[in-house]
Amino acid sequence: MNNLRNFCVISHIDHGKTTLTDRFLELAHAVNASKLTQRLLDSNPIEQERGITIKLAPVRLKYQDYILNLIDTPGHVDFSYEVSRSLAACEGALLLVDATQGIQAQTLSNAYKALSANLEIIPVINKIDLAAAEVDLVTKQLNEALGFKKEEIKLISAKTGQGVKELLDTIIAKVPPPKTNPDQPLKALVFNSVYDTHLGVVAYVRLFVGSLAKGDKLMFLSNRHQFAAEVIGYFLPARHPTGNLSSGEVGFVATGLKDISLVRVGDTLTSAEASADSPLPGYREPKPMVFMDLYPSDSSDFIKLKSALEKLRLVDASLNYSPVGSPVLGSGFKIGFQGLLHAEIVQERLEREFDLELISTSPAVEYQVELNKNRELLAVRSPAEFPDPTLINQTNEPVAAMTIFTPKDYLGPVLTLSQNHRATLTDQQFFGNQVKLSYDIPLQELISGFFNQLKSATSGFASLDWQWLDYRSADVVKLTVLLNRAEIEPLSVLTVRDKADRLAKELAAKLKKVIPRQQFELPIQVALGGKILARETVKAFRKDVTAKLYGGDRTRAMKLLEKQKKGKKRLKRIGSLNLPQEVFRALVSQS
Repeated sequence: MNNLRNFCVISHIDHGKTTLTDRFLELAHAVNASKLTQRLLDSNPIEQERGITIKLAPVRLKYQDYILNLIDTPGHVDFSYEVSRSLAACEGALLLVDATQGIQAQTLSNAYKALSANLEIIPVINKIDLAAAEVDLVTKQLNEALGFKKEEIKLISAKTGQGVKELLDTIIAKVPPPKTNPDQPLKALVFNSVYDTHLGVVAYVRLFVGSLAKGDKLMFLSNRHQFAAEVIGYFLPARHPTGNLSSGEVGFVATGLKDISLVRVGDTLTSAEASADSPLPGYREPKPMVFMDLYPSDSSDFIKLKSALEKLRLVDASLNYSPVGSPVLGSGFKIGFQGLLHAEIVQERLEREFDLELISTSPAVEYQVELNKNRELLAVRSPAEFPDPTLINQTNEPVAAMTIFTPKDYLGPVLTLSQNHRATLTDQQFFGNQVKLSYDIPLQELISGFFNQLKSATSGFASLDWQWLDYRSADVVKLTVLLNRAEIEPLSVLTVRDKADRLAKELAAKLKKVIPRQQFELPIQVALGGKILARETVKAFRKDVTAKLYGGDRTRAMKLLEKQKKGKKRLKRIGSLNLPQEVFRALVSQS
């Protein structure tokens, strides 16, 4: 036990976390030199291409006389719950900061998570080999923001390997070994789960108390579901069966279960025969933050999409979906995601891995609507579910706590942008040339292109982190789109009353651009209740009925034009509008 160390690496995106992990694998000779590739622990092609970690990956390193259990955590805010569970499985954490970028939003967020978990934090400045490195400035930021002394901060280059060996020695010296009580019942934290075709659901676990052996009868405390441990082992980084795990170790348990939803991240694994009285702290159900509808471009691919989602859920337990129908787009699924990046990754995997062409609606959040009758709370995830305003007592919208780090030169544009998105400033701090801004912002505003606008306003220098806060009262209304005076439900949107006028005009202008011309004049109206807030008109095709006339009295031409006018009027009254899928796709892509 004294020679065991459990630690993880936390940082902002693209600060060199996975590259540092590669150097650790190299120094510990965990992988044959001929098989060692860049970003070895990022197994998914999308992770390799984008340079981000989507799923955490543990590995057991043998270095000198010590066993080091390293967990490579995701860096993006959408996966912050996984990061918190990874931290709970460790006694120490490396806080990695890029020498060219300094402290960023997620650097601070992850550092606070590690502090609240009472971990031993080792601050590390990476990329010191680059010409643009500002080591002294970043050192000052770490001191001002988190109180680290200059002598505590380690300087490395994960790319060249400079200082990495000394960092491993520091981990051994500073990270404490696990503590355990052998007299208590088995308690193991589930910090990840994946599906294996042959083994069923495989749970990634950290043992806090007791030991595990193959064949043991085990149970999850959250749902009391029991199973027998079929395979037990640890990661090298591939799964290596050993038959048992001892207290303090990190490894895996093959459950044989076919339903990944039974094996929840953050759950406590215990013995079915002598179970623990209470779970390990910090467990919560993953709650989807963002909802999108996905439809196959070809309606005949609906069953294919359903099968693809079922297979994808085997490796992503946080994914949840339900069938949804649209008179324009046909049959599809409403899917809940942890955030926008999670939604983007899932859609890309569906299209690439399952050869699907998909149409996605604009991202939406879940509102809570309190009805007048019995004060019943209704969860609303789309405009189609929004009840009649006369039945509503109060509507609550989700609010997020947002942190922005930006250079002082861009402070003005960031303040203006945040104000336009209904964000409320709660705190402002200066760290050298960087400014930390804390906001409360409606989640719908945050996912409506805010991050892209922030990057544009700050030339890409700002960083953003957020976490769900609570629900707050808001005056939410439904904007209805009418084409040729007929309501088109899939184009309806939810917004707050203060922004309804502006959004209605923008929506009408977008529709005018993308809807093809008809044989009759097409009015586009955006209404709030019975009041029309915006109107545009798509002009009709016009045939030159006077082209065949050669001279004569002008009354002949007037008669033909009047006849055409009556025909257009009749067609406008009885003509049907066919809205092609390309229109909806174009509208979504512009939103």
